[in-house]
Amino acid sequence: MGEGKAVILTGRTGGGEEVELDPITNKIYLELNEPAPGNNQADVDRLLEGLREPAGTVIVPLELMRMVSGVLREGNWRVTATVGAQAPGVWSLVDLEAGDTTGAHYGLAVDIGTTTVVVYLVDTRTGRIMGTAADYNGQVALGDDILTRIYLAGTPEGLAQMQRAVVDTLNSLIERLTVEHKLAGRQISAAVIGANSTMVHLFLGLDPSRICMAPYIPVVNNPGIIPAGQPGLRINPLAPVYCLPSVGSYVGGDIIAGVLASGLHRSPELSLFVDIGTNGEIIMGNRDWLVGCAGAAGPALEGGVAQSGMRAEPGAVDSVRIKPGTGRVRYTTIGNAPPAGICGSGLIDCLAELFLAGIIDRAGHFKDGRTEFVVVPAAESATGKDIVITQVDINNLMRTKGAVNAALEYLLESVGCDYTEINRFYAAGAFGQYLHLESAIAIGLYPDLPRDKMVRLGNASGEGARLVLLANEKRREAEAIARNITYFELNASEVFMNKFVGSKFLPHTNLDYYPTVKAKMMARGLIEKE
Repeated sequence: MGEGKAVILTGRTGGGEEVELDPITNKIYLELNEPAPGNNQADVDRLLEGLREPAGTVIVPLELMRMVSGVLREGNWRVTATVGAQAPGVWSLVDLEAGDTTGAHYGLAVDIGTTTVVVYLVDTRTGRIMGTAADYNGQVALGDDILTRIYLAGTPEGLAQMQRAVVDTLNSLIERLTVEHKLAGRQISAAVIGANSTMVHLFLGLDPSRICMAPYIPVVNNPGIIPAGQPGLRINPLAPVYCLPSVGSYVGGDIIAGVLASGLHRSPELSLFVDIGTNGEIIMGNRDWLVGCAGAAGPALEGGVAQSGMRAEPGAVDSVRIKPGTGRVRYTTIGNAPPAGICGSGLIDCLAELFLAGIIDRAGHFKDGRTEFVVVPAAESATGKDIVITQVDINNLMRTKGAVNAALEYLLESVGCDYTEINRFYAAGAFGQYLHLESAIAIGLYPDLPRDKMVRLGNASGEGARLVLLANEKRREAEAIARNITYFELNASEVFMNKFVGSKFLPHTNLDYYPTVKAKMMARGLIEKE
């Protein structure tokens, strides 16, 4: 059931793809014959007969059966039916309105992150994003990290509290968008959600406890379509809500959405997709095969772990440059606000600059034996205290970068490829959007590839959700991606652990993998010229 052709841009790859606009819900205007002597069909039967040609099989929920007769007569038998996809060839009636309301058709594309929730209001007739609203996930107040939330959700009361927190966040954002665009919540007839496995479980009120216990088995990987009223979203209560499928406990629907948005699964060339957040997720492959893995990566990059760490908000130091020889620091802050701490991109910059300035060695240790480096002196900071990066912070960052490094090397070795065969590198997520590529490459967090092969996708989870909202074909494609990924469990791999132990050098134990970094080290006298 399509509405013509539309070009839908996938992510921020700079390219486009012609996709048939076939949203997860469709609006159909009907002009029905009135009942008359000799035509005494029941009201619901008459409606279904009118829907048979444009939609095929349609199920009418009891809630809507109760209102069909009134709406048909209110509209003088001219009505608009909203139907939502349930299964191939099967639709469910979502709403019935008097008159022709096909000009107003809206859905939501949602990214539920561990820290931040983003909601996009989409005009499903055109694919255009009408508005965006974002806020911190309300669960942050209950537990900053994902393991704490899983623990707190271990009781029925705790699980209900976690679910309420994220649903309340979503409803607040939905209300912000509907007020801004003068809509009623009921006018929103569908939602598609990209989220990691734990966030999906907590949103749906499912027990997440086994996600973090061997053998790491979630309750469900593909929850299918759920009416919005069940989790409590304040949109049309019968609106289909679709959570993109997960591969397992640590490669969730947000990653499937990102792969879908990148298009790497359709390319003949070898590509690499990396999303570093609470976990570091890596997908590698092409149109013939896909492999993936995940491991704890993000905690060292989040506020509260580094001594002067903070989230990416006004006042966070987000970029750092250190002059070799003098150690003089130049920095910027988000919003140009007085510096209050360092966010993830600033920490990566610090590590890279300390290394390239010769202040720390390849193992990440201060060469002069100090225990910290002052990035912002107390006189310039908003807190009145020095903003620093400590040896402990650096050790944590080295473990994070080492885990990503080792995971990538493990995947490459497992499929018989090497770095030189990677044709395209996709950096997803907010961290990937704002992280300075040269710093990430300098420490070995990202591979040393030609820069024109490196693409920032931004919120690929939200973009993948938008594509699925707009095209049932994309929903089938996302499910095929999830089925086709071969997942490597790093926690059970001795090979990975060995690589991890040997990976904590800047940028890598083998400098030949990082030619541009090696050249910088030679130019600055950190290693001898060959």
